[in-house]
Amino acid sequence: MSDTGCGASGTRGEAGRTSASLGPLECVDGHWVVGDCFRPGGLWLEFRADGMYQHARTPADELLIPWSRIMLGIGFTLGGKYPHYGSVSPLGWIGGLPGPWQGVGRGYLHMTLRHPYEDWQAAFDRHPRRYTMTELALLQSLLGHVGAAKEFHRFGDGEWLGRAVGLLTRERPRTGHALSRVMGEILEEA
Repeated sequence: MSDTGCGASGTRGEAGRTSASLGPLECVDGHWVVGDCFRPGGLWLEFRADGMYQHARTPADELLIPWSRIMLGIGFTLGGKYPHYGSVSPLGWIGGLPGPWQGVGRGYLHMTLRHPYEDWQAAFDRHPRRYTMTELALLQSLLGHVGAAKEFHRFGDGEWLGRAVGLLTRERPRTGHALSRVMGEILEEA
């Protein structure tokens, strides 16, 4: 997927372009991306079969991380690299409010990579829409459970990810027991 495939022209929210979303994770034109891929010159990530692709302002800064390099899991923060409390900083909260702060701020996926070993942060620009706490908690759970199962390559399977996001958004589990049941269903699927 090239930058033009996701709206480098600056167009936003065209009808039918986004088919599913879970916080900053969304399916645009059949591609799963994290972040606002419609922002001109923005930063965003694409989940591909061969790994996580970091789109950047210049081609020299773009990077493909194969799924096999991710070691311990994927976490995310919103509004700051290391918020003091939880995974969302104050800037992450106000970036979802209407007005001049709407869409301001960045998010980060955090992971430890192997060969060579390094802690890596993949930045993405947030969308102008508000992310609900439930969406953010479900995304964190999806990232955590897939990481615990060491099944990172599943993020590169668009059909599987679509079913997983669909089940999470449909069920919206709010208890630990319900979340474990839904995540079990998601991970058992071949």
